[in-house]
Amino acid sequence: MIHIQNISNRDRELLSSRRGFLKGMLGAGAFVLSVRLMPEQSFGATASAASSEAMSKATLQPSVYLAIDTDGTAYIIAHRSEMGSGSRTALPRIVADELDADWSRVKIVQATGDEKYGDQDTDGSHSVRSFFDTLRESGATARLMLIRAAAAQWGVPATQCSTNPHMVVHKASGKKLGYGELAAAAAKLEVPKKEDVKLKPRSEWRYIGKDTTSYDLKDMCTGKAGYGQDARTAGMLYASVAHPPVFGSAVKSVDDKAALSVAGVKQTAMIDAFKPPIGFQALGGVAVLADNTWSAMQGRKKLKIEWEKSPHSVWNSGDYKKELQETARKPGKVVRENGNVDEAFAKGGKIVEAEYYAPLLAHASMEPPAALAVYRDGKVETWAATQNPQGARDAIAQAVGLKKEDVTVHVTLLGGGFGRKSFPDFAVEAAVLSKKTGKPVKVVWSREDDIKFDVYHSVAAMYMKAALGPDGRPTAWLQRTVFPPIGSTFDASATYSDPGELGLGFTDVPFALPSFRAENGPATAHMRIGWFRSVANIYHAFGIQSFADELAYAAGKDPVEHMLQLLGPDRVVPRSELPKEFPNYDGAYEQYPIDTSRFRRVLTLAAEKSGWGKQKPGNGYGIGVATHRSFLTYVAIVVQVQVDDAGQVHIKRVDMALDAGTVVNPEMVKQQFEGAAVMGTSLSFYGEITATNGVIDQSNFDGFQMARMNNAPKETNVHIVPSDAPPAGIGEPGLPPFAPALCNAIFAATGKRIRELPLSKAGLA
Repeated sequence: MIHIQNISNRDRELLSSRRGFLKGMLGAGAFVLSVRLMPEQSFGATASAASSEAMSKATLQPSVYLAIDTDGTAYIIAHRSEMGSGSRTALPRIVADELDADWSRVKIVQATGDEKYGDQDTDGSHSVRSFFDTLRESGATARLMLIRAAAAQWGVPATQCSTNPHMVVHKASGKKLGYGELAAAAAKLEVPKKEDVKLKPRSEWRYIGKDTTSYDLKDMCTGKAGYGQDARTAGMLYASVAHPPVFGSAVKSVDDKAALSVAGVKQTAMIDAFKPPIGFQALGGVAVLADNTWSAMQGRKKLKIEWEKSPHSVWNSGDYKKELQETARKPGKVVRENGNVDEAFAKGGKIVEAEYYAPLLAHASMEPPAALAVYRDGKVETWAATQNPQGARDAIAQAVGLKKEDVTVHVTLLGGGFGRKSFPDFAVEAAVLSKKTGKPVKVVWSREDDIKFDVYHSVAAMYMKAALGPDGRPTAWLQRTVFPPIGSTFDASATYSDPGELGLGFTDVPFALPSFRAENGPATAHMRIGWFRSVANIYHAFGIQSFADELAYAAGKDPVEHMLQLLGPDRVVPRSELPKEFPNYDGAYEQYPIDTSRFRRVLTLAAEKSGWGKQKPGNGYGIGVATHRSFLTYVAIVVQVQVDDAGQVHIKRVDMALDAGTVVNPEMVKQQFEGAAVMGTSLSFYGEITATNGVIDQSNFDGFQMARMNNAPKETNVHIVPSDAPPAGIGEPGLPPFAPALCNAIFAATGKRIRELPLSKAGLA
């Protein structure tokens, strides 16, 4: 049997059984009536097994996300992955608020990959946005059932009853009953129709909008939390996989004699090369399996592998950069056009042109990829640090020739993800190797594996051109972007980006411009391109917000004043000005329009809080600003720097203002934005992945550096705009405006314009 070692009782609840099933479902909009998702008794200590069994037998199960036991314990499902973004706390608190639960009596259980929960791919900063109403309705439905049960017992109208935390009260008589006391009676009632369920008014919210720490914080701080790297089972083998050094290559021959001589190594096994497009498949290669990680890795070093030649061996990042830049200088496919840019340029004015370049990036999560898989009796169970359990399940099923119903993916905590762990290739490797060996197999990627064989954030080249009128305002604006698209990972022939990717900071420019055109040029991918924290918004914000700052100085205007002029009068950008196909982060435009008043609000707030204009730039001091909308959240960042006599940049202060609509947990929002400032520093100072003859040059933190305490921002302030607007994204929007704000501050301090990242290339970091 499988045992997960060294994790807390709470985190053992992460490990849920494939025995869970739905007993029924009411009509459209109604809730699934039964959920049986709990660990098998063999997964941990007696206390954990007892609580899991209690959940499986909980009397009241009104929703797929919720169960209430007769002892009053409320079990709430966390169906999205927790990687530091706080979703495992925020989503259950939405349920708990509408349930009017006592948070101390809530136990969170991590869901396996299953469509009944809806979308579980935890990326795109939409966990709260996509499930806010659904989870509120889930909690409110259970609350109404409990109220009706109490009213029937007391013989009073349900309308005369209300709730306090974890109990129903009848104020007129002073009677009250706990949720546990009512669970059995409530379970006998019909699940209310959606139209009968009343949600709390905002004024009565108990948890939504209130600060709280992570549900798992204590276990995380005491080393008890269970991550992918912590999964264990008796008799398992550890695997270290030698991947093709060049993307698209395959094993031609292998000599494993020396590897097999390493103490602890049990065997080697081939993993077939992928069939294009790669998608969620494993890269392929040779695995060394041993009874410990060290032996597996040492054995792998002794493999003698001859690799087939790959067409991507021609890829050299220096030449590729020039290729992208040349493409950006040429007309591309028009993806948005307002007015007539050519006519406007022909009328003259002050012409300003600039080119920007952002390099390839690796995710470098704190926890490298890891997964444990058990293939047994024609079924697979996997424990993985995955952002995408449904995608992992489907990819594993395809790789081992099973139906997806025969694959169960348990989600551990993730030591960071940033989009990398939406790709389940490491879990696929574990499942394939378990089937080949007939034993449980845990695949562990080293830091070198993680950086050299990542699913990279795309490199991009951008060209910008504008004409300024006599008043310094742009009369024409042309922008081009060229980058290998994420679509190339799923369609090897794709060279142009799709509307969704272009809508990430490029075709959604909010400026009030009489003439505007955006173009996209083709780029061939020579590596896996994948999702990254804020994806294409990173380089698009860098190029556009840096160029806006250049235009401010060209016009002799204060950058904040100039940005306000670019935004123009407060307005909602008409849908007709945007591309015909404009996904808008999958948010309905009527509900989430581009509203320049919200840009203005965050911009003026950030400027005010930073003390903009109080200190004149010069003598090494500089201040810069950038603003950006991503994942439906509006952000403005002001960065203040001091450049020392050696030319090194020191970030003295960062002010980040955001309007994310309704916020569930302000404390976690602040943490996410503070983290974005540190990550933005790392990427701006050092972030760059290069290749020589198709082989990635970097392999660890010596070549792909991170910011340290001595060069991270000295002070970071996060300012949240109070808002009743619908919830928007939190995890990613803090990153895109950081680099341009920093680079604009460096220009203010030094007069040196930064058009290429990272800053280390310019000797500034």
